[in-house]
Amino acid sequence: MVAAIDLNVVSKHYRGVTALQGLSLRVEPGEVLGLLGSNGAGKTTTIKLILGLIPPDTGDLSVLGRAPGDKDARALRLQIGYLPESLRFYDHLTGREVLDYFARLKRVTARERDQLLEQVGLAGAADRPVATYSKGMRQRLGLAQAFLGRPRLLLLDEPATGLDPIATQDLLDMLRALRREGCTIVVSTHRLAGIEQHVDRVAILQQGQLRVHGTLETLRRGSGLPYRLRLRGEWPQTGLEQRLSEWGCQDYRIDGRLLDLTTSTGNKIPLLRRLLALDGVEDLELEAPTLERLYRYYSNPVEQADA
Repeated sequence: MVAAIDLNVVSKHYRGVTALQGLSLRVEPGEVLGLLGSNGAGKTTTIKLILGLIPPDTGDLSVLGRAPGDKDARALRLQIGYLPESLRFYDHLTGREVLDYFARLKRVTARERDQLLEQVGLAGAADRPVATYSKGMRQRLGLAQAFLGRPRLLLLDEPATGLDPIATQDLLDMLRALRREGCTIVVSTHRLAGIEQHVDRVAILQQGQLRVHGTLETLRRGSGLPYRLRLRGEWPQTGLEQRLSEWGCQDYRIDGRLLDLTTSTGNKIPLLRRLLALDGVEDLELEAPTLERLYRYYSNPVEQADA
């Protein structure tokens, strides 16, 4: 199967500064990739390369089976949706006029344009000048233009900026719908909690290089970060602390009916079996290492190990 995105040892330099160094990354059709990294890590450069806005200095890349920088790549661009981090629109135009401009570029009907205005919650403000829009409304307009034409590939750079919780949930619902249709999605963001449940894989860039790449479960196993368990119930008056130590609990706290503890990935299932076999267990919560913790770990594993 042809990859939706295939970067092979790609490097990019700006006036002696290395933005990307030997990046190899493959994104499969229909996959949702979280592209993470601090400012200057190379995320925006990667997106610009995928869009064909800049050429690589070394290496090869293809997008939907074609070279994005080809002179005849217009047909390819019609299949790509893009939301930049910094949005700029002509303030004197109305929201409908802005979206109509992009719809004509994408060869999209007025009906789909109006449907998208409805989906992003701008139907009631479509004929107001963009100058009167709040930051969140501008972001929703930007999302609408990115979704035009039901793209095969969608690139989103900080898509939730300025969105309230309801608009953020609407965004996630739209992404799920596109994903069901086979759209490949790349999300670059610092709001890690918002995308944790919606990505298939994560790629973390650091100083222009790929630090780690894989599913959340793969990253969890590789990090060795502990899982947290919280149990409520009636606990035996004696012997529990000794058993917890024997069962390999790394850290634990007993506070009345609450038992709060951490354990390693490898010990998670055996420990759960032992805990659930205790008399008096009424409730259990299992918390895996979050994407934020994984990001912090892989960005600075030495610091995390010493913490």
